[in-house]
Amino acid sequence: MKADRRKRVFSRRLVVLSSAPVYRDLARKMARTDFTTPRLCLDCDLSEGAAAALSLDEANYLLNVLRLTRGARVLAFNGRDGEFAATIGAATRKSATLTIGERIRPQEFPPDVDYLFAPLKHARLDYMAQKAVEMGARRLQPVITRRTQASRVNLARLAANAREAAEQCGVIWLPDVSPARRLEEVLAAWPAERLLIFCDEDAPLANPVAGLATVEANAGVSLLIGPEGGFAESERQAIARLPRALRLSLGPRVLRADTAAVAALALIQSRFGDWR
Repeated sequence: MKADRRKRVFSRRLVVLSSAPVYRDLARKMARTDFTTPRLCLDCDLSEGAAAALSLDEANYLLNVLRLTRGARVLAFNGRDGEFAATIGAATRKSATLTIGERIRPQEFPPDVDYLFAPLKHARLDYMAQKAVEMGARRLQPVITRRTQASRVNLARLAANAREAAEQCGVIWLPDVSPARRLEEVLAAWPAERLLIFCDEDAPLANPVAGLATVEANAGVSLLIGPEGGFAESERQAIARLPRALRLSLGPRVLRADTAAVAALALIQSRFGDWR
């Protein structure tokens, strides 16, 4: 009985707190992303009252995979116009149209954090791309180094993984996906004012938090993850010659490249990005 009474008192307190303006604002912020409604990233312009024809794959996903029917609610975004509530309009087994309703979220943009990486083989590259988007990278740039495992990058597949990650994790922007470039080309065109952080297990300062505290990122920051064999010594020296470069250790254990991406992006977002 006492336990039931405590539950009732606690519930009443929650009701009172949630009615206060500050807690109403907090509740709205916490609930701003709807994860119960299917989300689609579309290529077309979006505006209230417009009709958007879906591609064959998009229609198949909604109608045959999710088994939605006419009138079902969908969230739509395109990385430019914000996020809109929409409903399935005319539909057949292989085609469908969305009727665009009100805009429920204004357009948001990622922090100025770019992700550069030595390409991996397919499955792990897919994972890396998805996690980089979830961690807030605004650009994905494959970089070919001396010890890179895979010299070819399927950009369409990379972009598809980035788009799927955006749909699933609630963001309403899409990262830029750039063609692969050789490390020498990237460094030759590097903006002098932009900070480049490259992960290196031989960094002189072993504490990554302390390492990041030594620099500022007033003109944005880029993260470079090398191949699993590490950077060649000549590549380390070339990176270190940039006006603003930081060798970053990720602690006492050697991480695989896809794990290092998540760990390093978390550190960077907490120091320079939108986790602050």
